[in-house]
Amino acid sequence: MPSAFPNISKIQYEGHDSKNPLAFKHYNPEELVEGKAMKDHLRFSVVYWHTMRGMGSDMFGVGTMQRPWEDGTNSLKMALKRAPVLFEFCEKLGAPFYAFHDRDVAPEGGNLRETNKNLDVVVKQLKKLQRDSGVRLLWGTACLFVHPRFMHGAATSCNADAFAYAAAQVKKALEATHELNGAGYVFWGGREGYTTLLNTDLKREMDHLGAFLHLAVDHKKKIGFKGQFYIEPKPKEPTKHQYDSDAAACLNFLREYGLLGDFKLNIETNHATLAGHTMQHELEVAAAAKALGSIDANTGDLLLGWDTDQFPTDLYLTTQVMLTILKMGGFATGGTNFDAKVRRESFEPIDLFYAHIAGMDTFARGLKIAATIRKDGRLEQFVRQRYSSWDSGIGEKIEKGKAGFKELEAYALKMGDVTTNASGRQEFLENLINEFI
Repeated sequence: MPSAFPNISKIQYEGHDSKNPLAFKHYNPEELVEGKAMKDHLRFSVVYWHTMRGMGSDMFGVGTMQRPWEDGTNSLKMALKRAPVLFEFCEKLGAPFYAFHDRDVAPEGGNLRETNKNLDVVVKQLKKLQRDSGVRLLWGTACLFVHPRFMHGAATSCNADAFAYAAAQVKKALEATHELNGAGYVFWGGREGYTTLLNTDLKREMDHLGAFLHLAVDHKKKIGFKGQFYIEPKPKEPTKHQYDSDAAACLNFLREYGLLGDFKLNIETNHATLAGHTMQHELEVAAAAKALGSIDANTGDLLLGWDTDQFPTDLYLTTQVMLTILKMGGFATGGTNFDAKVRRESFEPIDLFYAHIAGMDTFARGLKIAATIRKDGRLEQFVRQRYSSWDSGIGEKIEKGKAGFKELEAYALKMGDVTTNASGRQEFLENLINEFI
């Protein structure tokens, strides 16, 4: 097959003085940061849906993208023609991973049996492309939100037939991910929520979702899939409320249904802001529960109220992200997955490279800045000092469960009043971060 990007060579690291837009200024894959290669810290992944399938359409206009490899169909022939393009892109970009929904890589057939056969054909090709290129699957997932059969949701549908179909689809997608040696599998609700409570039995739907995920865990064990399961929080869009609304809601759900040992979270910046949180907040909530597994790297436009999935170019954002990732010890099976799309106006194939290079460089700078902040130690020392009253005396007794209300009352009566509060110094700390950025 002829090259889809004939005028683009493999993207190289040229350093921060380079003026070449098709070169990395900061992402040097082999550079060591805190004793580990940058490529192993970041584990960059390209998404099949936006990069290969996104055509730039929105609710106000048709697609604008120039994609010479596309023939305008969603046929199996087109699917087989499209797959090598993704791997050429990943190889030239130097991205070690990719991610997909089942319906991204293979079209639906006339029935589920035909659809499964289509997926089998493409998975066979993907397996060969992975072997030839060295590009690996970060995670797979099933598209349970586009087709009309899932208009009321999938695992939470009021229609038991839709639940059964969704289970069959996830079974096949999980088997495909296993066949491709995927490092993980993601559950993103899509339409697992409600538009109005007037027609919704919320508890029943939540129970069904819990049962669905237990079935998935059972099948994972049956087929011997060793990859990590993830849930990806998202608060709304397209429904008014989704059950996986934010990290805390997901963790509570997993605890309530006895699933916390089987799942970690895949956190996305744009979803965090739609939930009214920062990305740093969502990451810290997940990390505190030892449930932070992977991230979707993007950002949203804060002036728009929907999921714009823009490429991340904000150094404050990537620095905050990498501070949390480094603090938790780095990724195990997860990575930095570019669930991001070029703007509708950035319609040429070369824009795909410009966008990913920008995101990769921004995360590389964030990684280096975060590592420098940690080495400097002032931020960590400030936080440690702020909580120093818990390291001895009454604070230590409270944390160890050795002081009840009676003991605390006696302590407070003897103390008189609280007179030792210290300033939080928010502005000082914000300026401290500015020193490094």
